[in-house]
Amino acid sequence: MPEAVLYDYWRSTASWRLRIALNLAGIDWQSRPVDLLAGDQRGAEHLARNPQGLVPVLEIDGLLLTQSLAILDYLEETGRLSLRPKAPAQAARMRAIAQAVACDLHPVCNLRVAARAVQLTGREEDRGDWMRHFIRPGLEAVEALLDDTGPYCMGAALTQADLCLVPQLYNAARWGVETGDLPRIGRVARACAQLDAFHRAGAMQPAAS
Repeated sequence: MPEAVLYDYWRSTASWRLRIALNLAGIDWQSRPVDLLAGDQRGAEHLARNPQGLVPVLEIDGLLLTQSLAILDYLEETGRLSLRPKAPAQAARMRAIAQAVACDLHPVCNLRVAARAVQLTGREEDRGDWMRHFIRPGLEAVEALLDDTGPYCMGAALTQADLCLVPQLYNAARWGVETGDLPRIGRVARACAQLDAFHRAGAMQPAAS
């Protein structure tokens, strides 16, 4: 039996954060896909795991945990990860970067919000316009928050901020958002791409999709 089960969706950036974290922690885990396009997240089975009808949900230690940042903290506080700076000022700065992605940028660009925008206008082409409208300014702000030298978001050490930023760059590329002129973000992306935990966690489309 695996140590943990992750209920996720392959292209969910919130789920992607946790796939990286579980790999970094060396946890034996298994993915149980929740097909967001098919509406599995709204079914009774998944709502019993997470009343919000969202992914990810992590089943571990006899618990069903929701909200990716809360789960990262749980893994930290149970000694499985060490991705938070010890100094309070640095920890606050790290949370600001992580939350700029996870709490400000990501929510307005998720599946259900973009679908509602298209529903209101009746124009499918508005989906991409919506994504680009929010992703580029959000990443520009994150760029200004990153460490000058790196290689990671906070400097020499990998933190939760990196786990939040890197999956969002996939979303940016998917919707045609230019990031080549954001050198700090590019530096972080290159550094993280060298880490096996990030590589193995990447968005891999299921064969049946």
